[in-house]
Amino acid sequence: MDRIRIQGGRPLEGTIRIGGAKNAALPLMAAGLLTDERLTLTNVPALADIATMAALLRTLGVAVDPVGNDGRVLAIGGAITSSEAPYDIVRKMRASVLVLGPLVARTGEARVSLPGGCAIGTRPIDLHLKALEELGAEITLEAGYVTATARKGLRGANVIFPFVSVGATENLLMAATLAEGTTVIANAAREPEIGDLAACLTAMGARIEGVGTDRLTVHGVTSLHAATHPIIPDRIETGTYACAAAITGGSVLLEGAKLEHLGAVMRTLREAGVEVAEAAGGLSVKRLNGLHGADAMTEPYPGFPTDMQAQFMSLMSVAEGASMVTETIFENRFMHVPELSRMGANIVVHGASAIVRGVPALSGAPVMATDLRASVSLVLAGLAAKGETIVNRVYHLDRGYERVEEKLAACGAAIERIPG
Repeated sequence: MDRIRIQGGRPLEGTIRIGGAKNAALPLMAAGLLTDERLTLTNVPALADIATMAALLRTLGVAVDPVGNDGRVLAIGGAITSSEAPYDIVRKMRASVLVLGPLVARTGEARVSLPGGCAIGTRPIDLHLKALEELGAEITLEAGYVTATARKGLRGANVIFPFVSVGATENLLMAATLAEGTTVIANAAREPEIGDLAACLTAMGARIEGVGTDRLTVHGVTSLHAATHPIIPDRIETGTYACAAAITGGSVLLEGAKLEHLGAVMRTLREAGVEVAEAAGGLSVKRLNGLHGADAMTEPYPGFPTDMQAQFMSLMSVAEGASMVTETIFENRFMHVPELSRMGANIVVHGASAIVRGVPALSGAPVMATDLRASVSLVLAGLAAKGETIVNRVYHLDRGYERVEEKLAACGAAIERIPG
């Protein structure tokens, strides 16, 4: 099993290209199930989760073909020959459940294994299922599989989510495009990835109103058609490398990054003493006069994203003063705390909040990654630590970060992958 070795203490200097957003690419790939014509996606990131979704689509009979030699363009489409998403693939990634809505909308039936992925919380799919039921789907759960049927097609409805869910919003949005009549989605998620999905669906012929708000209105159409769509840059990768620049005291240009996608991350980094500014081709990031403690509470967009919580905690572990980091989205997302503590961080967890008291320096140590974002938080800590850090179980990292060690090494980090 691969490991990453880091010799800390080197400021990052240079340019890091931000890839396409993983959390936008996965639902966009699932949207290819809504038409038998070709959906062409550009700026596709080269990640393990993308390969998993491609494998899942192929088991359903849909072609997923690279265009060109760099793998950043995918053409998706064709006849659906199976409506079952099997356990062996779905267990690897929770986002696999995003094929449920498109499958039942297109074929009238879907059988999807209950999903797997990182062990950061229960993340139930109840909202997905209840929303599809409101569109007329019949749902049954048996032997670890969800079966949804709508023999006469889906029909529009008013759906009010009891709390914000990105995945449920995406699943319902895709399903509603082919439902008869009008669907209103209230308390919808507003993440940039939702807007990107809506833009792609619109290019395919969908009729969607209210994009960017918490109330989406979808007027169903009989069919969708071919389109070409560029995937937005990854705001979580952007925030992660911004933290990398700040924790090392360096200065980097994040090529292709969009300031308007960062929301509360930008405001919180600035409060902590990190300058984030628009520059030619992207965003420039550098630490100003030391790091200062700042608080963060995870919330739905435009609040502070749960996917940035672990990275921000690493940053605060070497900031002057104390910080409070509160997690409101996933109940098990402090699993990186014991590993950071092994490196000398002073962190005390009280329920859903963690008090982080900054220390002058972290110390390199062997640490264990527990999930995707925890993995990269340990890499960030290693970049700032004195001595050598070995991050074990980095297969999590490969699910969401493309060539992380190469990007950091190109900016001066002493980092390398050790093949397992």
